[in-house]
Amino acid sequence: MKYGGVLLILGLSINSFISFAQKVPTEPKSPSNGQRLDEIFTYVDKLYVDPVNDKELMDAAIVAMLEKLDPHTVYIPKDEVDAANVAIDGSFVGIGVRFQILKDTLMVVETIVGGPSEKLGIRAGDKIVAIDGQSVAGIGLKNNQVREKLLGEAGTKVRVDIMRKAQKKLINYIITRDKVPVNSVDCAYMVSPKIGYLKLTSFSRSSHDEIKKGLDKLKARGMESLILDLQGNGGGLLYAAQLIADEFLSDNKLIVYSEGRAQPRQDLNAGRSGSWEKGKVIVLIDDNSASASEILSGAIQDWDRGLIVGRRSYGKGLVQRPIDLSDGSQMRLTIARYFTPSGRFIQRSYENIDDYKNEYMRRFMHGEFSHLDSIKLPDSLKFETRVTKRAVYGGGGIMPDFFVPIDTSEITDLYRNTIQNGAFTSFPLTYVDKNRDDLHKKYETVDQFIANFKVDKQLMDEFFAYVKKENKDFEFNEDQYKISKDIMELRLKATIANDLYGIEAFYMIYNKKNEILQKAIQLLESNEYDKQKLALN
Repeated sequence: MKYGGVLLILGLSINSFISFAQKVPTEPKSPSNGQRLDEIFTYVDKLYVDPVNDKELMDAAIVAMLEKLDPHTVYIPKDEVDAANVAIDGSFVGIGVRFQILKDTLMVVETIVGGPSEKLGIRAGDKIVAIDGQSVAGIGLKNNQVREKLLGEAGTKVRVDIMRKAQKKLINYIITRDKVPVNSVDCAYMVSPKIGYLKLTSFSRSSHDEIKKGLDKLKARGMESLILDLQGNGGGLLYAAQLIADEFLSDNKLIVYSEGRAQPRQDLNAGRSGSWEKGKVIVLIDDNSASASEILSGAIQDWDRGLIVGRRSYGKGLVQRPIDLSDGSQMRLTIARYFTPSGRFIQRSYENIDDYKNEYMRRFMHGEFSHLDSIKLPDSLKFETRVTKRAVYGGGGIMPDFFVPIDTSEITDLYRNTIQNGAFTSFPLTYVDKNRDDLHKKYETVDQFIANFKVDKQLMDEFFAYVKKENKDFEFNEDQYKISKDIMELRLKATIANDLYGIEAFYMIYNKKNEILQKAIQLLESNEYDKQKLALN
């Protein structure tokens, strides 16, 4: 940094000498942008009134510079790169547990199948009281501190001391860190005898294989129609979206194309024989379905391959390339725009970054989540699907074929407060930890639990007593409880099932309140889907 500053001064001195000796007027050479930045850092480092942290200043300068480009070009510091890549890589290196800090105690909620902890016999409900000989109980441990202690390089070892119910002595485990899979398919189950449901949460390197396994599982159970849930799926890898779309589209149909200033047009096409090229398909989207989710849903919609149900998607039509920098940090640089097969560019405007970041609230206040007619799109954004010539729109996300308004009829302040206080997470953990063995004996399978477990008045009284104990300011409101009773009881049952059997059990129960899913089921079970006269592919 200092050397660059000296070099700049010497250069100016030489230019001045030559000009004087030859008596020839010359234009002073403008410093490069890199030199200007170097000058500023040099002066700040030498002359600023207080000591400065050079790294923090440089990081701030980079972030501010990239913010002038678009909302999705970002800088990731070195110490955050691994965490940022987990969703894309589909794995991380660690001990393979899902944990929660409950009353200053580090509790294992679930061991990840195929991970190091599961192989050693660590169980849900185990309490980790020490890591590498250092106590982690009752010290105000934070989630990021746990990750720092348990994550590491593959092949390294970590010792954990575990307290297990009904065991008098601590159990000591030496765990060898290894790659732990991060699933992007949360569940694949039958919502009716003929309708399969598959929930995809991201597009990672493992997503395509997970989708194929899910489809095979559902086909073996008699699936004739598929509901693919992309609600809340913020995207991921472009090629993962291509591979998954290829499971639904035949021949060499165009899936998506991209082009940018430095990148000529690139077409991504189908080409392989897919697992579900003929059966009925409905894709569920909402305002948080973005990027790769919009590529997949846009391709299915543009080829009239299936129906899109839900609410307008996020509206991200830009492609980022991860670029590793010399110090181990990373930049994700927007290099192209992508377009759906009909030619739609679905990126919403980002001329005003603040407006862009507050788009969710703008849509909500505008009534878009409740009323379809609140969305006004000009004819300039109108396109036609590739087969049946249906009207579809670009600009600002994927518009669903069937709009489903958000249902807030059961949402009260009482319900919101219990969620914000974390009660729907912490109470089920406490309840399951106390009753785990009895619950497993009584309900040996998820289906038995779903059919027979009742959230009765006694359990709800226990729940609200717990909430009051944890939050002295909490006030129970009988009238609001009557309004929110069904959704609160269902959420409690679903979360208890999650702690007992895993995330799929949660969706199997809570999806009864998923109004977008319920609309899709209704379309398939009636003749409404067939009325759309979609392409046979």
